[in-house]
Amino acid sequence: MSESPQHPEHPRPAPRSVRAATSASGSVSASAVDVRSTLEGLAHDGTARPLLVALDFDGTLAPLQDDPSLSRMLPDAVAPLRTLVEAPGVSLALVSGRALHDLHALAEVPVGTYLIGSHGAERARVMRHGLDRDVVQLTDEQADRLATLGARAAEIARGRDGVWVESKPTAVVVHTRLAEHDDARDAESKALALGDELGSGVLHGKDVVEISVLRASKGEALRALRDELGARVVVYAGDDVTDEHAFAALTEHDVTIKVGAGDTVARLRAADPHELVDALVALAAALPT
Repeated sequence: MSESPQHPEHPRPAPRSVRAATSASGSVSASAVDVRSTLEGLAHDGTARPLLVALDFDGTLAPLQDDPSLSRMLPDAVAPLRTLVEAPGVSLALVSGRALHDLHALAEVPVGTYLIGSHGAERARVMRHGLDRDVVQLTDEQADRLATLGARAAEIARGRDGVWVESKPTAVVVHTRLAEHDDARDAESKALALGDELGSGVLHGKDVVEISVLRASKGEALRALRDELGARVVVYAGDDVTDEHAFAALTEHDVTIKVGAGDTVARLRAADPHELVDALVALAAALPT
């Protein structure tokens, strides 16, 4: 499900701050440029507007938890996210694999934030009295297939301690974070085979296999939101292999940040959620008042 970046036929020059963060060869110099200074540069760069700041939740704003229901955004992230939403020419989005209702309940983001859930299959905007949702409609065939997937996934989890199944509006997810190594590997293998048999899309992330009856990805959803907002520059940060789809959907004019270890196509890296949030604090503080 990997995606290739789409570039306009006649690309506009990169904003000044993005050009400054790029070496003559076109690649980021890790010794000269870090996440914080790049984001501060965007804050001062009037050519980088409209600006869309899009962030994964788990492992990016919130440290990973064995029990996903315990995930909470780092307290230091609350104020800068509010500043981003209120800043002229800046939009904020959370892009997550979580179901939309779950993401909204746990993230506690400010009014005006765009939420993209289920790896791009669901979308909403946070309003004062709840969510303004884009309604997802399944065909009868998709709904029947989703029910079958749920039953078959439950069979995979049965008898394997620490393996459990999550149901989403368009997908089922086999979680293995709490399982012993052999059980986790076996469950993931069987879930991948089930996805090949019945799924329209399969995502294999950190200790999860998600099988969807719709074709969607974070990259497609992020590109659609960018087009809708007319964003000249997009900042995207994420930690999982599924975030590589979003990184790949962006252009050399954008800022992509891998959070944590692992191979990536992202141009910058933050060591962990704390380092990423520190950079967001710096971005918010540098925005014109």
